[in-house]
Amino acid sequence: MLPDPMHPERGSFVRDQVAALRELDGLEVELLEFSPGARSLARAWLHARALRGARYDVVHAHFGLTGWLALRLRARVRALTVHGTDLLHPRTRLATAAVLPRFDLVAAVSQSLLAQLPSAAARRRAQVLPCGVDTQRFRPVAREQARAALGLERERPYVLFPADPARAEKRYDRALALCAAAGAELLTLGGVAPERVPLWVNAANAVVVPSEREGFGLATLEALACEVPVLATPVGIHAEAIDGLEGSLCAPFEIARWRAVLEPHLTATAGASDAGARERALRYSSARMAERVSEAWRVALERAR
Repeated sequence: MLPDPMHPERGSFVRDQVAALRELDGLEVELLEFSPGARSLARAWLHARALRGARYDVVHAHFGLTGWLALRLRARVRALTVHGTDLLHPRTRLATAAVLPRFDLVAAVSQSLLAQLPSAAARRRAQVLPCGVDTQRFRPVAREQARAALGLERERPYVLFPADPARAEKRYDRALALCAAAGAELLTLGGVAPERVPLWVNAANAVVVPSEREGFGLATLEALACEVPVLATPVGIHAEAIDGLEGSLCAPFEIARWRAVLEPHLTATAGASDAGARERALRYSSARMAERVSEAWRVALERAR
């Protein structure tokens, strides 16, 4: 998931976790990342072969296909985190299922995704280890300030769809229909540099995440960290993160119900999210999740003695 000029957002959640891990005492972390595609994978395979003289305490792969590459590196413990597409796509699910038994530590980014692991043995020993939200980058910014930075109109009602519309499982069609019914302009992400994303979140009257499925649901947590109201389907982490928050909604997509929650935000002069929204996001901060990952490594290393 190496970023490029067309997709600067690619893989940012893993890099955020690496940055958080590097902040912890006693850890030295190297990152090997590569672009999608067979040629890139072949180059990474050769690079991994060049590293075979090194011995790591832990090699931690993200996504099932990357697990095969991780097996080429010498380590006391090998870990693999699955994120969703590696279990839901038919071919990659087969590749992931084949590699999972060879890992000492298996993790999924949410409990719901853990339940979709392809074997009972994997489900019994797996842990939930999300990447988390960078709450230093995602924080409240005055809506007027964010809109000025992006060249958006000051008073116009904007709703943010925080994904690439081309990703069918994110259900851009639902977001478009909702905004047409509510009379709001729909903004989208995709091709936006990670450091600019918080401006788009804070510029919006509300964020809508009507996904068919989510491995985790990081975009929802990013909205909560910015104290921007969010409407989301009950997939991934959404229910746990949103339930009980006034001004936000976690429910199956239904235009009438979602419109009733959305419309009051379209005329509000500032974010109308529950005061506890950011606190919910802080539970899943990249710093806290890095501590969980570090502890999982420590336990696995002790078992490997």
